[in-house]
Amino acid sequence: MASRQAIRERIFVFGRHDEETLRQIEDVARHAVRAALMADGHVGYVMPIGGVAAFEHAVSVAGVGFDIACGNAAILTDLYLDDLKDHLEEIADEIQATISFGLGRTNRAPDAPVDHPLFESEAWDAIPAPRSEREELREKARMQLGTVGGGNHYVDVFADEEDRIWVGVHFGSRGLGYTIARGFLALAAGKKWGDSVPEHLALLDLGSELGQRYWALMTLAGEYAYVGREWVARKVVSILGGQELDLVHNHHNFAWREVHDGRELIVVRKGATPAWPGQRSFVGGSMGDLSVILRGTESENPEVVELQRSALYSTVHGAGRIMSRTEAKGKIRKGKVVQPGRVRREEMLEALKSRGVILRGGDVDEAPQVYRPLEEVLAAQGPTIEILHRLRPLVVVMAGPEDFDPYKD
Repeated sequence: MASRQAIRERIFVFGRHDEETLRQIEDVARHAVRAALMADGHVGYVMPIGGVAAFEHAVSVAGVGFDIACGNAAILTDLYLDDLKDHLEEIADEIQATISFGLGRTNRAPDAPVDHPLFESEAWDAIPAPRSEREELREKARMQLGTVGGGNHYVDVFADEEDRIWVGVHFGSRGLGYTIARGFLALAAGKKWGDSVPEHLALLDLGSELGQRYWALMTLAGEYAYVGREWVARKVVSILGGQELDLVHNHHNFAWREVHDGRELIVVRKGATPAWPGQRSFVGGSMGDLSVILRGTESENPEVVELQRSALYSTVHGAGRIMSRTEAKGKIRKGKVVQPGRVRREEMLEALKSRGVILRGGDVDEAPQVYRPLEEVLAAQGPTIEILHRLRPLVVVMAGPEDFDPYKD
């Protein structure tokens, strides 16, 4: 077995991290060809958020995670801040009334893309469960397409440095991805589809039937997430009365076949964004912080090229938590406060008001205070990326404190 020093030599770390986060990426690297940890990294299930790992012809179910294909989409509109500034409260209300947030919600809008061709894909047959369960999952996915969910998932309206209006969204494959991940974690542990098992790396050989089934369904969940995010973002653009000029879209919980150093590998990014030279991405900050449109740096500088190679051509997916949900919200058991929360809702709302942000929904576990400043983690990625646009939030809409969602990442 490789020594700890040998394992650490396979890992490139951006930024500073606690020991538990570093231990998680080291454990993953024991099974990987190479690994990297982005500057927004923090503890996750088995593999840390912000972790990237390259495997030889295998994919990690826990590495891709429960919210398969979670990602971000941003649309640049033809509108300017002057067009909206007197109507932002009404816009926030209409977004909240039109888009569904929270647990298992069905899409409120009559034009949701529930007849999209993805529902006729042969990949549905890869679900290793009785036909009745496959059909039940397909119908659940159909009804949830275009719903946002809870946790740190959002719909935002931004203004950039020229006061141009952007719409940004963050969410993934909802109950579809969650069910696929849970099912394959069980099968990888020798249990039945639907059984509950502890989280584990669950490396699946892509030459095996199980690996091929998972890859087909992961890919399906990715298409599902793309369709959902683009529909929601475009729906909000229509609410604003604008037209779409540009779209930036990316997954950050997914696996890709990629060539690194002349070798084809399976690269798993868990809370990390692909950032190949010239590739654009939308990366969100906290509800009160800037978000950015960035791209992988195009450079012939050997030092920059080597840093990008070390990052496995990846970057951050957000600002990175510095406080757990429980720390922020506290813990209540049988009606009694067992652990007081570190953030009060009044403090959160005051912080947002001072920054001119209009919030609908949201809870203290997503307050600006529980995240790093996005500029800080971007700086820690060094010259591997360059920022094209900084987007300041005007309207943030999320699931509220009363909306429970098991599919959040």
